[in-house]
Amino acid sequence: MKRKIIVVTAAYGHERIQSLGGQAAVLPFIAAADADGVEIRRELFTPAELNALPALAATIESHNLLVCYSAPEPLCLFDGSLNPQLPALLQEARTLNALWLKVSLGHFQHKSALEMLRGWLADSGMTLVVENDQTDCGQLAPMQRFKAACRVLDLPVTLTFDMANWLWVGESPEEAARHLAPAVSYIHVKAAVAHHYHYRAIAPDPADTRWAELLNRLPADVPRGIEFPLEGRDLTAVTRRYVNLLREE
Repeated sequence: MKRKIIVVTAAYGHERIQSLGGQAAVLPFIAAADADGVEIRRELFTPAELNALPALAATIESHNLLVCYSAPEPLCLFDGSLNPQLPALLQEARTLNALWLKVSLGHFQHKSALEMLRGWLADSGMTLVVENDQTDCGQLAPMQRFKAACRVLDLPVTLTFDMANWLWVGESPEEAARHLAPAVSYIHVKAAVAHHYHYRAIAPDPADTRWAELLNRLPADVPRGIEFPLEGRDLTAVTRRYVNLLREE
């Protein structure tokens, strides 16, 4: 079975997506590039687009693409409680016929806060994945605590491993992979270079073995998402190049 490759719409850039007319406009590029699916980003919706999720779901299906849904929301709020928006976000993901909803961890403190999550997931019938983001909440220690809590509670929640976000929070991606790999069900693929005291996402360079070696430390059979910039006049060709690269890697 070939490895599934997902293209994150944000890889085309917010301004490019706006100029094209929204996230639905990049679906033909993704489908023509022989990708398996698309990651739809909630933050890129206009209010009108957010109210037209069934139409977007139909358009995605017409392109024979799988879909996952990403919301720029934390699982846990500042006080450690579950984000009350999660049920609505899970329902949006369900409307899109998504494989999963992806959120960041937020201020997770104790496993007792997660008890209600089991019911929310059961009611929605939706899968949840939690990503390491570019904040202190996305550091290795809280991600490890969350992973352990899910195991103790037997919660059906897994991790999205963003390969480069670890650099933003001063962590080693390799060390993170060593501790978290068994819980990873989705990989956000991107490299990064230092830029103005922070980092800038870039495409993995085949000549830079670090990123290929990091992928080898992660599950080989989980979907890989392209989250680095996809730029150029021929977006189908650019997308196809990296779809092929990540599928063969």
